Amino acid sequence: MRSALLSLIILFCSVSIVADDLPTVAPDEVGLSEERLERLEKHFEAYVSSKRLSGLTTLVARKGKVAHFKTYGQMNIEQGTSMQDDAIFRIYSMTKPITGVGLMMLYEEGKFRLTDPLHKYLPEYKDAQVFKSVDDDGNIVTEPAKRQITVLDIMRHTAGLTYGVFGNTPVDQAYVKAGLFDTTKTLEEVSKTLGSLPLLYQPGENWVYSLAVDIQGRLIEVLSGMPLDQYFEEKIFKPLGMSDTGFYVPADKEDRFVEMYSFNNQGQLIPYVGDFRPDHSKKPTLLSGGGGLVSTTADYFRFSQMLLNGGKLGEVRLLSPKTIELMTTDHLDGAVGFAPKQGFGLDFMVVKDITSLGTAGSIGEFNWGGLANTLFWVDPKEEIVAILMTNIVAPPGSVTLREEMRQMVYQAIAE
Repeated sequence: MRSALLSLIILFCSVSIVADDLPTVAPDEVGLSEERLERLEKHFEAYVSSKRLSGLTTLVARKGKVAHFKTYGQMNIEQGTSMQDDAIFRIYSMTKPITGVGLMMLYEEGKFRLTDPLHKYLPEYKDAQVFKSVDDDGNIVTEPAKRQITVLDIMRHTAGLTYGVFGNTPVDQAYVKAGLFDTTKTLEEVSKTLGSLPLLYQPGENWVYSLAVDIQGRLIEVLSGMPLDQYFEEKIFKPLGMSDTGFYVPADKEDRFVEMYSFNNQGQLIPYVGDFRPDHSKKPTLLSGGGGLVSTTADYFRFSQMLLNGGKLGEVRLLSPKTIELMTTDHLDGAVGFAPKQGFGLDFMVVKDITSLGTAGSIGEFNWGGLANTLFWVDPKEEIVAILMTNIVAPPGSVTLREEMRQMVYQAIAE
């Protein structure tokens, strides 16, 4: 009887974590100061009151419990809609760790090895050519790749690819000219087009932020035999209770979708209407594993807590602890181009040096962020998950939310 009761209690706890309610606790129960967390709230409230942000959410969890979850400002200034704790945000590149987890689930099934050549599964990447120069007529001159692109390369951004929108090299220009950002194309079509274009550098020799994670998404489709959205839903979102995460916002959830803002020439917040605003009102043709998802703070907490727990949330296990360790270990292996003194794993930045952060932190923290200034990190040493969600496209350096969030979180640790 006692054993049965204990089993029911365990089952209830596991369900509560992946259902609607988050596991919450008073800050002092997990070694955080409530008074000092109020500093965090005041700091970001000032962002809203000074009209540097329209609205945001912040979440801090420790030891698997949410000690702080705060909403600020408005979801939509024009409509006067207050920020909600279930607001849906465009998370852009915070899609990448989810794609990485999805691919490594297939790795655990024995579908591939990290050292496998990419062309084993995606033939368009065989015998790649590498940019060498531009001739007098403006044509790209290439040379053969010294080695094949591996799956590891596309997980650590060392494949020779670039992004096409964050640089202006001849290869970036070729990406744009080839229509790689045409959202009417399928992921298969984008991959085949990308495979026909020259690499920017020799595989393995440089770290360049790139479309590689979109290619991971295509690899998931090939290895699983499922469209990327279906794979995410069945293998990650549904098991973790991430009911508000996907590639579009259904009509019955549109009232929770946060408007995206930027600044005009007078420094005033205005709705963003630039190139990086895809239509999230319907399922897209191009399922971008590099930046296509929308999500909520609570959903992303569930995903992040799974990572901190070594691949498990409640009774649901997606990955083994050793695979999470593999993903959050530095894999750059001498490749240049990433942040000095820091590392990069499989779709995560990995902190190797605290002093270069400019704030408090922990060696072994792993993190990433999104174009619209969303951010998260996981600190295994302090057992912390921290998330900030907002949707603003701002000039580089005009907001330093990650540094400030980190500063406010670590000063709140009391024990």
